[in-house]
Amino acid sequence: MIRSLLSVGGFTLLSRVTGFLSLAMQSAIMGAGAISDAFFIAQRLPNSFRSIFGEGAFNAAFVPSYSMILEQEGSESAEEFAGEVYSLLLLSQIIILFLVWIFTPQFVALLAPGLDDRPEKFALAVNLTRITFPYLLFMTLFSLHMGVLNAHGKFSLPAFAPNLMNLTVMAMLAINFLFPNAGYAASWGVTLSGAFELGLLMWGARQIGVLRALRKPNWSRVRDFFIRLGPAVIGSASPQIAVFADTILSSLLADGGVSAISYAERLYQLPVGVIGIAAGTVLLPEMSRRLAADDVTGAYTAQSRTMALTIVLTIPFFIAFVTLPELIVAGLFMHGKFTPSDAYAAGDVLAAYGGGLLALVLIASARASFQARGDTSTPMKIALAALTINVILKFVLFEPLGAVGLATATSVGLWINLAMLVALAIEKQLMAFDPLFFKSVFATTIAAVPLTCIALFLRTPILLFCAHFGVFANIFALLFLGALGALVYALTLLLVLSRLGIDLKYFWTRAKR
Repeated sequence: MIRSLLSVGGFTLLSRVTGFLSLAMQSAIMGAGAISDAFFIAQRLPNSFRSIFGEGAFNAAFVPSYSMILEQEGSESAEEFAGEVYSLLLLSQIIILFLVWIFTPQFVALLAPGLDDRPEKFALAVNLTRITFPYLLFMTLFSLHMGVLNAHGKFSLPAFAPNLMNLTVMAMLAINFLFPNAGYAASWGVTLSGAFELGLLMWGARQIGVLRALRKPNWSRVRDFFIRLGPAVIGSASPQIAVFADTILSSLLADGGVSAISYAERLYQLPVGVIGIAAGTVLLPEMSRRLAADDVTGAYTAQSRTMALTIVLTIPFFIAFVTLPELIVAGLFMHGKFTPSDAYAAGDVLAAYGGGLLALVLIASARASFQARGDTSTPMKIALAALTINVILKFVLFEPLGAVGLATATSVGLWINLAMLVALAIEKQLMAFDPLFFKSVFATTIAAVPLTCIALFLRTPILLFCAHFGVFANIFALLFLGALGALVYALTLLLVLSRLGIDLKYFWTRAKR
C-alpha cells in the first residue's frame, strides 16, 4: 500500500511542479488584477463542483460499493454496476451544464457580489465561466474512471493525468495573443485539459477491460450507492461552501483580493495534493478491501501507517508556510506583472492557511474510518458542524483582517473537523493507532525543532548572501533554505527513529501487508 501511496504522491508531485510552472506563467502574464480575478472566479465554480460531486463525494460513496461488489459478486457484476453509474452521471452532468450555461450571470452574481458595481469585470467573469464549466462534466466522468482503476489497484495513471491540465493551460497561455486577453486563453486551456484527462483514463480503463460501455440503470443495483452519495455530497460540499464564502467576501476587496487568496491557496494545495489526497486515494480502497474480507486489524494498521507517514511528510511544508510565507511567494511568483505588494498580500494569506495544513492532509485518512464501512453520514454531520463555525468566523474576522481573516477561519474549521473525526472514530472503535504511529509523531516533533530554527534564524543571512543574484535573490535564497532544511530534517528524523528502535525496512514491509 505504501508503494502505491508513494507512486500516487510522486506523480502528484510532478503535477504540482507543472502546476507551479503554470501558475508562475499565469502570474507573469495576468498579474494580480481584474483579469486574473475574473479567471479565478471562473475556475472556482467548476473546480468546486468537481470537488463536491467528483473527487470527494463520488469516491467516498463509489469505491466501497464497487469494492464490495467486486469482492463478493465478481468482476461482471462490478462492471454492470459501474456502467449503470456511468450512464446516470453522464445524464446528470449534461443537465447541470446546460442549466449553468443558461444561468451563468446569476451564478457569478451569487459567487462574487462585489462585482456588481464593476460591469466590465463581471461580464468577463461570466464569459470565462461559460468557457470553463464543461470541465466539470469531464472531471466527474474522470472521477468514475479513477475510482474503478483505484479499486483494481491502478493508481499511477489517474495521478499522472492532472499534468495534462497544467501543460494545456501553459500551451494556451503561450498563444494568448490569439485571444481577447490571457483570461480567455487560460479558460479554454482548462476545458480542453478536462477532455484530455478523461480521454487518458478512458484508454486506461479499456486496457484492463473495465467501463467498456454505458448500461441502462437498474435502480435496485445503484440505490445503495445513491443513498450513500447524498450525505457524501453534503459532507464534501462543506469545505467548498467555505471556499465559496472566501470568494464571495474577497470579491468585496479591491482588485487583486481574489487573486491573493487564489495564489496562496494554490501553494497551500501543493502538499495537500501530493500527500493528503494521495493518502486518501490509496487508503480508502485498501481499507474497503480489508474490511470486506473481515481483516479489521489490517485496516487499522494500514490507516495508522498512512497517517504516520502523512505527518512525517507534511511537517516541513507546515513550518515553511508559517515561517517563510512572503519569501515563498516572492521567490516563486514575483516577476512580470506580479509586484512586491502582491507577494506580501499573498504571503500573509499563505501563513494563515498554513496553520490548518496538517489538519487538512489528515482529514481524508480520518474519514476513511467511516467511509470504508459505507458510513458517509457521520463525516457529513461532522463537516457541517465544522463548516458552521468556519463560516461564522469568516464573517467575524473579515472586517478586521480581510483575506487573512478568511484563511484563518478556514484553518480553525479544519482542526475542528479533524478533532471530531478522530475522537468519534476512536470512541466507536473504528480507529486504533499502533506504537509506531506515536513513535513517528514524537520523532517528527523532535526533527521539526532544528528545521524551525533554520527558517527563523538563517533567513536574513541567506537573503543577504543571495542579494548579488539580483532579481533571482529570492528564489536562490528559497532554494538554499529548502535544501538545507530538508537535509537537517531528514537526518534528525532518521537519527531519532533509529534511537527509538524503528527499522525503516521493517516499517516498509509491515505497511505493505
